[in-house]
Amino acid sequence: MDSFLPIMPMPPAKQSHAPLPMPSVSEVGQPELRLESTLADLRLYHFQIEPHYTGMEVLQVFERYSALPGVVLHECGQFLGMVSRTQLLEFLIRPQGELFISQPMSVLHRYVPTYRLVLPEHTSILVAAQLALRRSLLHQSEPIVVMKNSVNEFPHYYLLDIHELNIAYWQIRGIETQVRYERSQMQMIQSEKMASLGRLVDGVAHEILDPVSFIWGNLVHLSAYTNQIMQLVSTYEQEFSELPPTIQTLHHEIELDYLRHDIPQTIASIRTGAERLRKLATSLQNFCHIDDVYPKPADLHEHLDGIVLLLKSRLLGEIEIVKRYGHLPPVSCYAGQLNQVFMNILTNAVNALLNQVIRQELARDFGHDSIATSPNEVASKPQIIITTQVRSVSAHGSAASSIVRWASVCIADNGPGLSAEKRQQLMDSFSVENRADTETSLAVSYQIVTAKHGGQFHIRSPLRQTSTEQIAIGTEFEILLPLM
Repeated sequence: MDSFLPIMPMPPAKQSHAPLPMPSVSEVGQPELRLESTLADLRLYHFQIEPHYTGMEVLQVFERYSALPGVVLHECGQFLGMVSRTQLLEFLIRPQGELFISQPMSVLHRYVPTYRLVLPEHTSILVAAQLALRRSLLHQSEPIVVMKNSVNEFPHYYLLDIHELNIAYWQIRGIETQVRYERSQMQMIQSEKMASLGRLVDGVAHEILDPVSFIWGNLVHLSAYTNQIMQLVSTYEQEFSELPPTIQTLHHEIELDYLRHDIPQTIASIRTGAERLRKLATSLQNFCHIDDVYPKPADLHEHLDGIVLLLKSRLLGEIEIVKRYGHLPPVSCYAGQLNQVFMNILTNAVNALLNQVIRQELARDFGHDSIATSPNEVASKPQIIITTQVRSVSAHGSAASSIVRWASVCIADNGPGLSAEKRQQLMDSFSVENRADTETSLAVSYQIVTAKHGGQFHIRSPLRQTSTEQIAIGTEFEILLPLM
């Protein structure tokens, strides 16, 4: 319930009909305006009369209440119109205006040119100000009628002074400008932090690659030298069938037969470790790649493999990565930002699957009665399936339209999935207004794909029908990047 205060008590009027109703103003105090503030947050004047009251009576009220912007006419709960203070005073100075002033307000309303702008109370201040500016110059200074619905009653109509609306509008515009400035400053600081972190990680990766290159380069020579030495030992054994006791003792001490079998495997293990370390360092360099001003062609498979390698420590053998790579040509993109998108989506999938694994383990340990698992959790081994392909889609959805080729990267998991409500909340967070409030990693990914690359970002959760309801199984993210 909105509370209203009387402006001041009305003196008894000398007329045959009932006295005019007492004007009131809403209690708003000093509202803290926000970007989403509505007309209900502003000071609204309530002066609603029946049309049989005369203009002279209304003028007496205007004389007593200088802030009152106008009067609302109604009859049996039905809104008839509005006459502003300015219109009534201008009518008074017309020739023979005093004669009309003594007439009922219904007569005056017919002769007063009015432009009724009636808005619900939940209309935002920004929208209301824009609608008010669209009025003709003749009605620019007229008050706005604000409608409030009441339970089991006719709607109530209030007046909003256009000057108070304009003041609130410019205050909100100032807040919006400040928010944008702070947001841009935060983005600049964050970008600088990421750039500094990228340079740091790139330097560390470079320092790792240097000794790895030494190891990798010398492994070839070490393998060749070892083979030559083994050939030399074999030749000695063939030429000297009777070995001296000292050599035979040493032969048994060093287990020469075992060394012949183990040395190649040791060298192969060193080669495998050096290769993995090289790939890890290269993945770090690619992930922290600082994008140039213009996009460059990139191998998406290579970048996906690098992100999977960086996340390998979190998989812990519980989650299986299935790669179904198709033939993808080099895609023109900002590789560093696209790596961030892949990292965000894969991290989201890994978190969902790990949570599911923990719930299932607790359910097995303590029994299904104590810990209930969601019915849409799949009992099979957790999987993340990465599928790439080239898709040809009609530009306008018809066969006769031009065909657009897209590079499709689909990352799907068999986790608990997203309900329709959660999926809608996630899609709503992609909007500019909501993203400014809570900037999630997926919202940033959506912005990078759509705004930076001109692509598309889709989220799906396949539905499975049970005996009682439809439940979501798994989550699928699809990124479409245009091919030149």
